Amino acid sequence: MLATSFSGGCILVPETGCGCRRNPIGLTCMSSVSNSPSRPGRQPADAPTFVLVHGSGTSSFMWAPVQRELALRGHRSFAVDLPGHGLDAQYPVAYQAPQNLDAWANEPSTLAGVTLQNNVDMVIDVVERVAEYGLVVLVGASLGGTTITRVGNTIPALVSRLVYISAWSCVKLASPVEYMQEPEFAANLLTPLAALNVGDPAELGAGRANYRTADPALLAALKAATMADATDEQFRAFLNILQPDESISVMTADARVQADTWGTIAHTYIRLTGDRSLPVAMQDRLIAEADALTPGNPYDVHTLDTSHAGFLLRAAEVAAILDRPSL
Repeated sequence: MLATSFSGGCILVPETGCGCRRNPIGLTCMSSVSNSPSRPGRQPADAPTFVLVHGSGTSSFMWAPVQRELALRGHRSFAVDLPGHGLDAQYPVAYQAPQNLDAWANEPSTLAGVTLQNNVDMVIDVVERVAEYGLVVLVGASLGGTTITRVGNTIPALVSRLVYISAWSCVKLASPVEYMQEPEFAANLLTPLAALNVGDPAELGAGRANYRTADPALLAALKAATMADATDEQFRAFLNILQPDESISVMTADARVQADTWGTIAHTYIRLTGDRSLPVAMQDRLIAEADALTPGNPYDVHTLDTSHAGFLLRAAEVAAILDRPSL
C-alpha cells in the first residue's frame, strides 16, 4: 500500500502615514509587509513547489490532508497520480459489492505492464514543468520512495531536496522486495495477511488486495499493519481511497541510490516509529546505508510516533517539517 506567497502593491496616501518608505526598487508598505503570510526571510522566489508521490495501492487522493496544511502555510504543491492510479485505476465489477472473488482473481491487471521507469518518466515531466516556477522539493511515501530515488538519480539539478516519509530508499540491495527478506523487516504485519490477496501475482503481473473485505479479523489485522493509531472509521475511510492492484515490476525494479547524482541532493527522512508495514528498524537501516554512502551529505532525520499511513492524521506536523527554512 501500502507556494508561494503573494504580496500586493501599496497605494500611497497623503501624509496620514501608511508607513510607506522608498527603497531601491520602489515603494514598500511597511504595514503590508508586517501582515504578509510569508515567514520572515522567505521570499516568493525562494518558496518551493512540493511534488508529492504516493505509495503502493493508492493515489494523489491520499495527499489531501498534507496539501491542505501546506496551502495554509502558503505553499504550492502537486500530488502525482502515477500511471494506472487515481482516476485511471482499475475497479472491476467483480471487486464491487457483492464481490465475485473467483472472477476477479482472473481479471487481467492494467498495471501488469507498468514499470518503475514509467513512474519515473511521469514524475520527471512534472518536475521539469514546475521547476520553471522555482525550487522543487520531491516527497515520496512508502513505495513512492523508489520513484523519487530514480528521479533524483536522473535529474539531480532540478530537485532541491528529496523527502522520504517511511519510504524505500534502496542502497545496498536493489529493490524493496530484496529488503523484505532481511531481518529488519521481520516486525512487519503485512506478510501474514496472505488471506487478503486475490489471484496469482505471477500470472497477474500485479499484487491484488481485497481492501473491500468485510471480514472483521482481516480488517483488524490490516489496521494493525497500516494505520493502528486511527479510529475504525478513519481507517475504513482510508481503505476507500485505496486501489487493489500494484505492479510487481515496480516493487522488484532496481531502485538503488547513486552517490554521484542522488547523493548530491539534500535529503530528509521522516521516520515513523509506529510503522508495522515498513518497520522502523528497516527505516533506520536505509538511513544508515545512505549516510555511509554519502557521509558528507547525510539524511536530515525527523521522527513521528505514528503508523505507516498514520502520518496523514498528523498532516500539520508533516507540513511543519516540510516548511522548515532549510527545505
